[in-house]
Amino acid sequence: MTEQEIVPVGPGPEDDAQVHELDVEVTPESMEVEPDEAGGSATVADLEALLFVAERPLTRAELRTLARLSAEEVDAKLGDLEVQLSERGIRLISSAERVMLGTSPESGALIARYLGADAVRLSPAALETLAIVAYRQPVTRGVIERIRGVDSGHVVRGLLHRRLIFEQGRAETPGRPILYGTSMEFMERFGLTSLDDLPPLEAEIAAQLAQAEQDARAESTTDTDATDEDAAAAPEPEAAAAEPEDDDASGEVAAADA
Repeated sequence: MTEQEIVPVGPGPEDDAQVHELDVEVTPESMEVEPDEAGGSATVADLEALLFVAERPLTRAELRTLARLSAEEVDAKLGDLEVQLSERGIRLISSAERVMLGTSPESGALIARYLGADAVRLSPAALETLAIVAYRQPVTRGVIERIRGVDSGHVVRGLLHRRLIFEQGRAETPGRPILYGTSMEFMERFGLTSLDDLPPLEAEIAAQLAQAEQDARAESTTDTDATDEDAAAAPEPEAAAAEPEDDDASGEVAAADA
């Protein structure tokens, strides 16, 4: 190749001025995409795709921010998506503010064969504890143990490990015990799209659960009051030996003795 055939591909000295004129300061504001540039409002299909790639449940607030939609628009589009998926192998699962995609209950047996496992195997104690959390959530471990009548720490830890329940926060009661609730994993495993799908409890069982919870709270308050009374009734420690009124004076006496 001769020298005349070599064609420069970069800007030469004469182009430096042009290049500097195109320099733009990059700021977070300059990187924001306006709705028009993003292709307009997000569609139902867009929300479906977003939930499909999400590695965790998304809140409605996150969907509003990501899709740049109002709360009413997000609720409406999620409602449309739920209807569209109602006859398919994927379902829209929602719990309070969180939403995610999950498999349909009708496909559970087939999916279990693919995964090489049957349905979730839980002990009677775990199932009993899980049912209490599901119907009385948010609920503390103290209430669970009051209803079951036995220590439930090991069972609760097992359900946490299986991600069937999670810590929702702490109760505004003495000691601020942890509050537990069912997770999205629980809903997916048991084929629920919302907590409203839980079968209704018999009136007698519901009354027993409510009474046990009330007794547990009353017992917690009584224990706290008894502790306060014991503290108030405890004798005050004997006063320490009286110290010299004048520290400087005592220091002078000690020096004189020396």
